[in-house]
Amino acid sequence: MDFQGKTVLVTGAAGAIGKGIAAGFRDGGASVLLTDIDQQALDLAVQEISVQGAGCRALAADVTDGRQVAAVVAAAAEAFGGRIDVLVNVAGIVGQGKIEDVSEDQWDQMFAVNCKGSFLFIKHVVPLMKANGYGKIINFSSKSGKTGSALMSHYSAAKAAIIGLTQSLAYELAGDGITVNCLCPGITEATGVWDRVSSSYVANLKLPEAEVVKKFTAKVPLGRLARIDDLVAVTLFLASDGADYMTGQAINVTGGREMH
Repeated sequence: MDFQGKTVLVTGAAGAIGKGIAAGFRDGGASVLLTDIDQQALDLAVQEISVQGAGCRALAADVTDGRQVAAVVAAAAEAFGGRIDVLVNVAGIVGQGKIEDVSEDQWDQMFAVNCKGSFLFIKHVVPLMKANGYGKIINFSSKSGKTGSALMSHYSAAKAAIIGLTQSLAYELAGDGITVNCLCPGITEATGVWDRVSSSYVANLKLPEAEVVKKFTAKVPLGRLARIDDLVAVTLFLASDGADYMTGQAINVTGGREMH
């Protein structure tokens, strides 16, 4: 896809999914600013996806801190001539536990990173998009945001909130030339989230990891877990001109496991 002349801000960009998405936009010719909590990890990501940093910048921030978020958006706007055409909110965390064992701090942190972080970036990016009469906002929810997952009540609740946020903003921003959609991935291999979830299920279910993978893939009609490339492809489509008539959608990328 051709993203020449487009400017993109990707959160959670030091992780496997965020980095893959940033690389996809760079391959399409976009200028990209990556943000995550670890500057060193971001610098390594820039080296991986860009030749000598061309068209690619990185600035660390805690997505739960409004001042840090505002600083990242301001830096992106300065670097990109006052434009941020596409915002992709990938940053998120995952957790497991029986509801009686989930602490208040764990609940609050889950919502702070997965919901407040997306809210803060949208809040600071939208004025730029409105000024330019154009914008694509792509949030990351989860299959668990559509149908809650056992032992993941706080994660499922936070991801369901992202769907509500996406739909509300789709109505609110439609007249400003801004579309808002989100992805609802299933379990995605080769990611930190999958590593943590699988290790937790190994402990909770008392099964070897190979059996855990088999247990989950057996629930997927297409017979495999999601791959990073699957998520990159849908994200790039939503940011493209081909998705101009799509807004407020929560798109399943689950191999058929989720169908509503």
